[in-house]
Amino acid sequence: MSKRFSLKGLQALEATIRCGSFVAAAEELDVTPAAVSQLVRALEERANRQMFYRINRKLVLSEASELLAPRLTALFSELEEISAELSGDALRSQLIISVPPSVATWLSSRIAAFVDEWGPLDFTLRGDEDPVDIERYLVDIRWSFGEQNYRSEHTEVVYQDHAFAVCSPAFFDKHGPFDDEHKLLQAPLIHTDWGPSSAKYPSWDNWFEAADIARYRPSGKGIVAHSSQVAVDLASNGLGIALCQGFYLPQLIANGALMRAHSYAVPLAQPYCLTVPARSSERPVVQAFKQWLMLECRKYQIDPA
Repeated sequence: MSKRFSLKGLQALEATIRCGSFVAAAEELDVTPAAVSQLVRALEERANRQMFYRINRKLVLSEASELLAPRLTALFSELEEISAELSGDALRSQLIISVPPSVATWLSSRIAAFVDEWGPLDFTLRGDEDPVDIERYLVDIRWSFGEQNYRSEHTEVVYQDHAFAVCSPAFFDKHGPFDDEHKLLQAPLIHTDWGPSSAKYPSWDNWFEAADIARYRPSGKGIVAHSSQVAVDLASNGLGIALCQGFYLPQLIANGALMRAHSYAVPLAQPYCLTVPARSSERPVVQAFKQWLMLECRKYQIDPA
């Protein structure tokens, strides 16, 4: 006879895997940490498998837990939906979206349009650097720069963007035009510190190299921003010329905050991609959001010529 396991035990296991501790799982399940620990230990003994390694008072997932985690989460999500339907409660769609921090502000200013189209929606918008543990955080859709971090999931290229040299119109009138190399070389530049993955992102060094302006010599001085959004804000306020991804620009150019300072644009090293894990791929809200986001991204493409 096959072994049967307590539903409460399975629920305690799923919550502990997802939350990372007995304390956090207990808070979610509205029981004591000791009760969660006992349920998990009883399940481990019955299964004759170790679900966690307890190292320095921290829980580390075993291989068994890693394999079971997405199925358990899908199971209890389905049970919640069934309970809501049986009770007659209005069921709101749920969505967990993960994007690079530099994209979060851009998306947050537009996502209301999708909610208007879709209807009631509970969503989480995460700003995460690559790589993201998609299963641990139950991400439904991930916007990434390049596809190398998510090869085990279905990943689709959205488009190849470019980095444009931009400044405020007032700054251009005072210091430009910057197609004059002498003026460009004298202008203050706003550098973006992209962090650990900086080799993948454009810098003024490779912009000048690609534009074949050999007299440029990189300097450790100047203005440095720690995100592309901050660099754009600094440029909008007339402090210098920044490199800006194309998808930011149409609205900023339209409202007069920025203009192209130079005709040359350098392609980004990798395309923007969307990744949807298998457990979320058939959910209507995920499919609809993916299609909406792809159209929204392509709407803001700028011809680099």
